[in-house]
Amino acid sequence: MNLEQRLRAVRDRIAAASKAASRDQPTLVVVTKNHPVDLVRELYDLGERDFGENRDQEASLKAMDFTPGQNDYRWHFIGQLQSNKVKSVLNYAGFLHSLDRQSLLKELAKREANLKVFIQMNLTDDPNRGGINPEDLVAFANQVMEVSSLELIGVMAVGGLDVEPEREFERVASASQILQTVNPEANQISAGMSGDFEQAIAYGATHLRIGSLITGNSH
Repeated sequence: MNLEQRLRAVRDRIAAASKAASRDQPTLVVVTKNHPVDLVRELYDLGERDFGENRDQEASLKAMDFTPGQNDYRWHFIGQLQSNKVKSVLNYAGFLHSLDRQSLLKELAKREANLKVFIQMNLTDDPNRGGINPEDLVAFANQVMEVSSLELIGVMAVGGLDVEPEREFERVASASQILQTVNPEANQISAGMSGDFEQAIAYGATHLRIGSLITGNSH
């Protein structure tokens, strides 16, 4: 299948899963990492407007090269963001899916970052995985909300390896409910990738991060 066919197939599956779960269709963030800017242009021409990257070194160059003439598209930074890359990322990204620690929050506050942010949850027992532990969510969310330039919109999770995705999506849905007790407007969930997005939709995902299923293998 070519790019257009792969995209249509994923879009059809998203529509079917949303209908089955009686949910609104989520935002599709097409993960374009490891692909040239030409692929982003093709996706844009096919109607896509949300693009995800996880490394600033690649994303910043791509964002500079991608100038379609209309400012109707959005870059989502979805990987772990090093504090020393914040300044660069703020030049192009409107969304940060991976606010995962105090030091990053401090750097974003210092730079008065104008971003929509998801708090990344760590749903594993591995402290090196990155993310906020569920029991620390409310305290961290309150600190995020003190930074007036940031808009806290929800929670994000990456599924663990060798774990039933439903179990983790259930936990992130629960975390979302807890977050909404302190910020009712922060009701969005970034979850679901190429292998599990239909289950994520069933548990309320509002943003899907899908790469290879649409883009094909990187070269």
